Amino acid sequence: MELDEIIITRAIVDEFSKVFLDYTDVDVALVGGGPANLVAARYLAEAGLKTVLFEKKLAIGGGMWAGGMMFPRIVVQEEACRILDDFGIEYHEYQKGYYVASSIESVARLASGAVAAGAEIFNLVNVEDVMIREDDRVSGLVINWTAVEIGKLHVDPLAIRARMVIDGTGHEAVICNIVQRKIPGSKLGDLGVVGEKPMWADLGERLLMETTKEVYPGLVVAGMAANAVAGAPRMGPVFGGMLLSGEKASQLVISRL
Repeated sequence: MELDEIIITRAIVDEFSKVFLDYTDVDVALVGGGPANLVAARYLAEAGLKTVLFEKKLAIGGGMWAGGMMFPRIVVQEEACRILDDFGIEYHEYQKGYYVASSIESVARLASGAVAAGAEIFNLVNVEDVMIREDDRVSGLVINWTAVEIGKLHVDPLAIRARMVIDGTGHEAVICNIVQRKIPGSKLGDLGVVGEKPMWADLGERLLMETTKEVYPGLVVAGMAANAVAGAPRMGPVFGGMLLSGEKASQLVISRL
C-alpha cells in the first residue's frame, strides 16, 4: 500500500485534537511525569476519575531514568516492593531491606500502567499558572507548549479545568511556588514553600509520607516536591518513598472527590 503523507498528518492532528479537547475538563490534573505522579495517575484512573498528566519535557519519568549518577539502577525499600509488584517491575534483594530494580524498566512499566488504567499523558506541555476562583480553591491549570517557554515567545496560553491538582514537579515544586507567589499571604502547609534540605535518605523517605498532603484547597503535593515544600531532606536514587507518595496522593484525591 502506498502511504499518503497528508493522511498521516491529518491522522495525527485529528486524533490529538479530539483527545486534547476531551481532557480540557477533568477530575484530576497532575503536573510532572515523575514516578510519584505516574503511580498516582494509575490509581486515580483505576478509581474511575478522569485523569490527565502534563510533563514539560520530551520524556516522562523524571529523575528515575538515570538511576544514580547515570547508573540505571534504583533502590527501593521493602515497604514499597508491593507497588513494584503491582506494576510488574522486576527486582531482587541486594541485602536485607534493600531491593534493586532497573530504572529503565521501572519508568517504562510505571508509564504503561498509568496509560493502561486510562490516564492521559501530554508531554512537552508547560504549566505556567493556575486558576483560582471565588471559593479560593485551585480549579485548573494554565498551559502552553514547552517550546514557547524555551523560545521566550509571547504566545497566550490555554486553560484546563480540574477538580483537583497534584504537584509532582520534583525539587522545583512549580505549582506550589506559583500559588504562593500569586496569592498574597497564602501559606502552603504550615510554613509555605520552605525548600528542600541536604540529602538524608532515611529521614527524607520517612518524612515523605507526612509531607505528601493537600497543602492548599484543591492542591495536593507529591514526591520530591512534597519534601521541597515542607523543608525535608532530599533522598537521592532511593525511590520507595516516591512510589508510596504517589499512592498516598491518589488516596487523598479519591477521598476528596
